[in-house]
Amino acid sequence: MRFKLLPDPPDSLGVVADAQRAVPLVPASEDDCTARLLRRLEFPSRDVARTWLTFLRALELAMETPSGFVRESTEPTPEHLRSAFRRRIYGAREVLDALDADDPRTVEEVFADFEERVPVWETHRAAGDWRDVWRERVERIVAWAVLLGLAAEQGDGYVRVE
Repeated sequence: MRFKLLPDPPDSLGVVADAQRAVPLVPASEDDCTARLLRRLEFPSRDVARTWLTFLRALELAMETPSGFVRESTEPTPEHLRSAFRRRIYGAREVLDALDADDPRTVEEVFADFEERVPVWETHRAAGDWRDVWRERVERIVAWAVLLGLAAEQGDGYVRVE
């Protein structure tokens, strides 16, 4: 399964580890988990905390069980985060493929390549502003790729690092 939601990237990967530690070892409800994330990481809203909880699931650092959400024992090493990001974030592979290793590409250019991969139902759901929604998602994917060391900013664009 690939997840679409991802939060704005933090200043460092340490925040990912802090967020994982905020998820309980004993299953808890989504409300309890988002409250813990809000309290421990001082996120600005429940929606942001909920997005982080989903993102932690995508990164295989938290799991949803029938009893609630629980922290996984996986260490959030850079290698693990890069692998899970590529495999489990919708669009990550495609965005990374659109980045050339030599010629910097802007987010707009990457989005132009990615646009045809936006699920049709998403274009109907968001109607008039779907391009804005997905351009922002592509921008976040690129920003996370930079934080994870999968891409680098170069001039006015980005290049793939591998």
